[in-house]
Amino acid sequence: MCLAKYKVFMTDTIFPDTVIEREELERIGAELQLATSRDSETFAREGADCDAMLVVYAPVEGEVIERLDHCRIIVRTGIGVNNIDIPTASRKGIMVANVPDYCLDEVADHAMAMFLSGVRKVAFLDRRVRQGAWNVNEAKPVPRLRGKVFGLFGCGAIGQRVALRAKAFGMRVLGYDPYLPDEAFMEHGIEKSVDFDSFLSSVDFLSLHVPLTDSTHHIMNRATFGKMKPTSFLINTSRGPLVNENDLYEALRNGTIGGAGLDVLDVEPPSSPFRLAELDNIVITPHAAFFSDDAVPELRRKAAQEVARSLIEGKPRFWVNRKDFPHS
Repeated sequence: MCLAKYKVFMTDTIFPDTVIEREELERIGAELQLATSRDSETFAREGADCDAMLVVYAPVEGEVIERLDHCRIIVRTGIGVNNIDIPTASRKGIMVANVPDYCLDEVADHAMAMFLSGVRKVAFLDRRVRQGAWNVNEAKPVPRLRGKVFGLFGCGAIGQRVALRAKAFGMRVLGYDPYLPDEAFMEHGIEKSVDFDSFLSSVDFLSLHVPLTDSTHHIMNRATFGKMKPTSFLINTSRGPLVNENDLYEALRNGTIGGAGLDVLDVEPPSSPFRLAELDNIVITPHAAFFSDDAVPELRRKAAQEVARSLIEGKPRFWVNRKDFPHS
């Protein structure tokens, strides 16, 4: 065990304690300090001398990173890294890492749960029964799933698991992912689409599994909804800003598409009033797809282990901005 002391600064947490993180970091003699407040000035001041930074949901902006003169690594306790200013981190010579290999089955399960709840009208009928109604005809239309086309926008590890589940219901799985090799489509029984517009018009149900980038921001909007079937159902367990929520509201209200299931939103939690919540043809959960009794401790442990690995071995396992370190 290395006896050297490191300071690891944690910007925020949604967990009840920091026991798991401290346990892993103590193995290398590192001390964990949790921010006293969730704001940029506090992060910059209290984390100024840290050797590593752990981040959950808090935005780590360039002005904070510019003041991290000793930090070697910023690790996101999660998959997406859009809350970290990666270009500034790269310019400062700070590695950025994430934990992309946890909750894969949980997210796939949740995507299918939202899909079934919305398409089979489970959530809607539950609300109606609680309100005193007992009329199955209120659920119309309810399609037969077998033979329908389930679309995957993004066919990576999670998308591939969703494909397995969708195929179990007898659906064809059509995928659009220009970065996935042809053999991966074949291996997972996913039919490949090479044109995004024809892909949108072909699917009965669409599940999003792509990262948030400049090119995917609000990629689901009035124009793309207009290319989809009026009976189609959208599922988003990826990143909220993939969907233009104002355009989605209009599409759901006007019947441009049939329904939606959102686990992620543009702003979390949403501001009030939240118009999408007024609609009957949408299912909304509070960014819960990753969540299970097993996944949460796995995530926390792996994030802390990534910090420890970087401090001791010099680099993380999942190095997001590695391309910006050409001599690594």
